[in-house]
Amino acid sequence: MEFGFTDVMQILGALAFFVYGMKMMSDGIQRAAGSQLRNILRNMTKNRFLGVGTGFLTTALVQSSSATTVMTVSFVNAGLLTLIESAGIMMGANIGTTVTGWIVSLLGFKLKLSAFSIPLFAIGVPMLFSGKGKIKYWGEFLIGFAILFLGLTYLKGAVPDLKGNTDALAWIQNIADYGFFSRVLFVLVGALVTVVVQSSSAAMAITLTLVYTGWLPLEVAAAMVLGENIGTTITAEIASVVGNTNAKRSARIHSLFNIIGVVWMVILLPFVLTFLSGFVDSFSEIFEKGIKIKQENLDQANVMNTYKLAAFHTTFNIINVIIMLPFVNWLVNMAIKTVPEKDGVDDEHRLKFISAGIRTPELATVELQKETAHFGEVASRMSGFATELLNSTDTKAQSKLYKKLFKYEEITDRMEIEITEYITKLSNQEITPRTSIKMRSILNICNDLERIGDIYYQISKTLESKNENKQYFTPEQRNNLNEMTTLIDKAFTVMNKNLATDHYDDVNKDKAMELERDINKLRNKLRKNNLTNLGSDGYDVQSAMIYNNIFSSLEKVGDHIINVTEAVVGEV
Repeated sequence: MEFGFTDVMQILGALAFFVYGMKMMSDGIQRAAGSQLRNILRNMTKNRFLGVGTGFLTTALVQSSSATTVMTVSFVNAGLLTLIESAGIMMGANIGTTVTGWIVSLLGFKLKLSAFSIPLFAIGVPMLFSGKGKIKYWGEFLIGFAILFLGLTYLKGAVPDLKGNTDALAWIQNIADYGFFSRVLFVLVGALVTVVVQSSSAAMAITLTLVYTGWLPLEVAAAMVLGENIGTTITAEIASVVGNTNAKRSARIHSLFNIIGVVWMVILLPFVLTFLSGFVDSFSEIFEKGIKIKQENLDQANVMNTYKLAAFHTTFNIINVIIMLPFVNWLVNMAIKTVPEKDGVDDEHRLKFISAGIRTPELATVELQKETAHFGEVASRMSGFATELLNSTDTKAQSKLYKKLFKYEEITDRMEIEITEYITKLSNQEITPRTSIKMRSILNICNDLERIGDIYYQISKTLESKNENKQYFTPEQRNNLNEMTTLIDKAFTVMNKNLATDHYDDVNKDKAMELERDINKLRNKLRKNNLTNLGSDGYDVQSAMIYNNIFSSLEKVGDHIINVTEAVVGEV
């Protein structure tokens, strides 16, 4: 049997087709049902058992444990889930991802899947041209499913049959004859395959195909499946490197859970496979009667091995969840110990909620909203610094406040840039109209918050110049400015409350508008009094100009604050 470059490219092309179909299918359902999936994850994690069920259902629907893990990590970052709750979801995701193995083993090798793909294209392609977003995304899901089927069909045909090639069979058998060490070797091979193809589902499809064509004995394939469970955690660990501490800890919990499970299963693998083989063989007639389709000259032993491998994958993950579920607190503590908080990395001056990982825009809105609320809190602190500077007479204290306001101005600039860049990356993907509106609102909010930082920095420079030139406010001017900063602080409080609301649709802007009117009235009153007093004896013109500059700047801060609330309610 000759096996050349063309054959290798056929296998790689078929695998690429399969992976692309799975990605398209996963992205389609996430766009079509993203908000519902978020609500499921947020509302069904009251305890670790519900978390496991939630993780299973979400992964079984999306057909991507990575997507479920990414959503989970984003909710941990956003403070909507604890690490303990996230652990249950990720355990359930491990069980959910075994559904792919059953689809491939029960349907992929018994049905002529290409015959099912064409009707799916016939249904899905017209849906792509629908004006309604959800219909379009469900069309993407169906087309992805059709491409996945075609990829599996081509993969099945591209892998050559080993019948008659005794040398290759003898070589594989020889490697597999070293007992425990062979199992460890093939665990490493499975992990490597998953890291290379970046999909545990695709790695599982490859393994099942190799079992079906006779390339791999069952025990070797089972060891590879264990390695694929580790490989998917390596991918998550790599993705979390540029994430924050919570992202790294969530990935670490997933890694510990899978690695511990693989360790005990490698030891018990021959016994577990013997039991499962007998169990599956005893139900072989049910498998055959359940799908009454004429087989395409299949080797019955190899077909049964694909069933056994899918059963092993599911059994391993279920047993591992049962064993590890009582030790969730220990897993969380180990993750915290192995991923300690680093000084200067996750402080309040940096992005806290936006984490690493590829996700659809619909699944990133929670992180973005939380990050925007954090941005609002950072910007509002500048009001307190400016008020303190306004009333300070100590030169050293003033110097520290100048530096602090300058630092925060730089922070607001950086936060706006980083959030904008994140949204820009998400915008390269296809976005639903509702998500597009929300992202446009967040861009406007960030622009206003950055402008607030600029205004406070300009106020600090004005006050610095005033103090250096030994110019002073009258007690009345100082009291009036303090009255203005008190109103601004109230407006900031309302703004931050609105930004922290989970659903922007629930926000009412009446209170914010009332405070905006109060700020404008006070500004008009101060401007009128200032102009009236300019002709009075002892009323310093230079100080009056600085005074006018500051209360006018504070009123502009109020304008940007109300702009934020208007953006939240969708008035952009």
